[in-house]
Amino acid sequence: MENNKPKFRVGDIVVIILYGTVGTITSIKEMNGLWIYEVNHSEALYLETTLKLLSEYEGRVIETEQIEIEYNYYFGDLVLVAGYEKELFKIIGIRTEIWRYKEDSWEEVIYELSRIKDGEWLEAGEEELTLLADHQNAEAFLQKISQLYLAKKETKSLEMHGMKKEFRKFEKERLHKKNERKQIIDGLLDVYNDYGYLYQMFKDEKYKDVMALALKNLEKITNSKWTD
Repeated sequence: MENNKPKFRVGDIVVIILYGTVGTITSIKEMNGLWIYEVNHSEALYLETTLKLLSEYEGRVIETEQIEIEYNYYFGDLVLVAGYEKELFKIIGIRTEIWRYKEDSWEEVIYELSRIKDGEWLEAGEEELTLLADHQNAEAFLQKISQLYLAKKETKSLEMHGMKKEFRKFEKERLHKKNERKQIIDGLLDVYNDYGYLYQMFKDEKYKDVMALALKNLEKITNSKWTD
């Protein structure tokens, strides 16, 4: 469909409407159904509504100041926010504020966020964010967290020794069914990572104990002699 095609092409000379500055489209990306444009190889990204072809622009064009801003997070990334404990947020917008005074100047990157559980809007600075999963892995991460959360509810009443028993049973079955070293190591790494996610989300020490047990078994396997 026509409206699914980008309005601009690489090489087009455009005006950044907000600033009245001129640049050349150097890259085009699609994120969550939106076309995002890179101008002059800068790390700043622009939506179509913020740009206009120079040939169609009727406003005043001003000289541009070359500013390089590094973005540590991008659209669709899943993050934790300082002060919001176990809440998960997705980045839905990025805003760069440029401050210029006679004696001082600085730039500030503000991220617009949507809370996963209810869509509540929030904005935060880079120093307040912790990356959990980038936009390419966000959906898989959410599915895994959902599965782990359900597992946690189902096993909430279990004591630590019961969890260790289940872990040993899992390891024994894996060793029995899958004889190859790589498959065993992969399985233990999955357990370690899954309980790592649980610990990161819920800060329950029993998950660290399971992680330590998995790590101990990994060390035992990697330090022993195996034949493929």
